[in-house]
This record gives sequence, C-alpha cells and structure tokens, in this order.
Amino acid sequence: MQDKPYLTFSRHLKQRFGGRVHKISVDAGFSCPNRGATRNRPGCLFCDPDGSGAVGIDRGFPVAEQIERGKEIMIRKYKAGHFLAYFQPFSNTFAPVEHLRKLYDEALAVERVVGLAVGTRPDCVPPPVMDLLAEYHRRTYFWLELGLQSSHDRTLELLRRGHDYSCFLDAYEAAKARGLKVCVHVILGLPGESRADMLATAEEMARLKVDGIKLHLLHVLRGTPLGDLYQQGDIRILEQDEYVSLVADVIERLPSSTLIHRLTGDGPRDTLLAPLWSLNKWEVLNAIDDELQRRGTRQGSWKGKS
Repeated sequence: MQDKPYLTFSRHLKQRFGGRVHKISVDAGFSCPNRGATRNRPGCLFCDPDGSGAVGIDRGFPVAEQIERGKEIMIRKYKAGHFLAYFQPFSNTFAPVEHLRKLYDEALAVERVVGLAVGTRPDCVPPPVMDLLAEYHRRTYFWLELGLQSSHDRTLELLRRGHDYSCFLDAYEAAKARGLKVCVHVILGLPGESRADMLATAEEMARLKVDGIKLHLLHVLRGTPLGDLYQQGDIRILEQDEYVSLVADVIERLPSSTLIHRLTGDGPRDTLLAPLWSLNKWEVLNAIDDELQRRGTRQGSWKGKS
C-alpha cells in the first residue's frame, strides 16, 4: 500500500525487485554540447563545473570500479540488495553508439546491478542512439532521464540550454515510440518564471503523462554563471515555504501514474551559495508531506481550478 499521497520511485523499485534498490551515480567521462569535448565551456547558466548532481562520485576510476565503490557504501549504510547504475553528470549519450554500448555493458556486468538510468539532453539522442537505448529497454530495467528544466522557450534561452521545447518533444516522442520509460527533469524557481509559468510546465508534463519526473530546486553554486548573477543581486531564490507550496501544487497536477523520482535536492556544501535551507533535505520533504495532508489532497487530485 502506498504510504504517501504520491507515487514514489523508491516504493516502485521495492515492489518491482522485492527489496531495497539504490542508484549509484557514475561519471563515465562524457561532456555535453554546451561544454565542448574538454568540458571547458561555461555550460548552462546553473550547471556545476563538474556536472549537475555530481556530488559523491568517485571520478577517475573505470565505470565498474565506481559502481563497486558505491555498492560498498550503500550496503553498509542502507543494507541495499540491488542497484541501478546511473550515468549522471553531463550528457551520457554524447558519444558514438559503440562507445556507449561498451560503457553500459560494463555497468550491467557488475554483480547485483539490475538496471540502468541514463541522463542526457534532448538534443543528444539521435535515432541510432535512441535505437541503442531501446535495446537496453528490452534487455534490462531501463530509464532514460531527459533534462528539460522548463517548457518555456524564453527560459531555455536564458539558461543557455541550446535547444527549445520542440526539441524536447521530438526526443520524448521518439523515446515513447520505442517503448522507453522517460523521467523528465524540471527545475522550480528559474529566473524570470512566475508561479503560473512553473505550473504551466507541470501541466504540460501532465498532458504528456510522463512516466517519471524529477523536481529540482534551483541551486545557486559558486563558480557558475548563475552564481555570478546571484552575487550581483540579480537573482531571487525561492523561500522554503514558497517551494513547499509550489511542489504540492505540482504534485496535485501530475497524473496518478507518474512516478515521482525526486522532490528536492541539496547542492554541494562547499560551493552552495543559496538557498541554504535546502541543506535540510528531510525537513523540506516532511514539509511537503505535511502541506498535502493539510490540504487534504494527493497526486492527481487537481481538477483544473485555481
């Protein structure tokens, strides 16, 4: 029985595999179009120089060794029994097909790895790559994670994403045509976006009936273009109560079938400029649950009325 008023990815994994399943993030040495082959360009406005979400990865080791090191920690801390190899930093399809196949196979060959999650951009999944991902979908438990961030082209341009929303739709439709499970990444609190803008993105994800979604709080990190703007006083960051209310609004709009992979996040402590309240991750998650309970609502309960 679901223990929260929304469909959690962790609960789904436990039901699917009969026990705890944890993701292990690996850095396979990819770059992205915004970074160039050597990762030396500024990238997107918000992106960490080491790649978004890159905290705690054992860089510099082969993929299999990174996973083995991650397994040791997960077994010790959480008594995890199975693992997903998560190709996370940068664009993990930004390479020739045979190179991708070699890396994905290396990850799957590690004992107790039961599937893959591959994070990338909508402009990095040409048909041959998408066909390869479909092979892994047929062969193992597989998720394609597409970084969208916003459905508004003006925001994507401000973020220097290098693609528009129609590019995302093309990639999403190509993935769904091949039967892939797709988790879409969305950032709340982006510069220039109103509450209505952010909820419009949520409603678009609901229209698409996405398989999964990750909601990210906008983090401002030192050493990023966004960090420079913040230090100049040009960027406003959401307060915790604003974020909690907004996430509850989004959850209410999502179909009850959409798996919620993430509701918040915490940036690297040594480079995080704002918001510092995000470091209290469990406090934020509990506040979201409390807000939904206070409202008496749950995932999919919104009926189109403000």
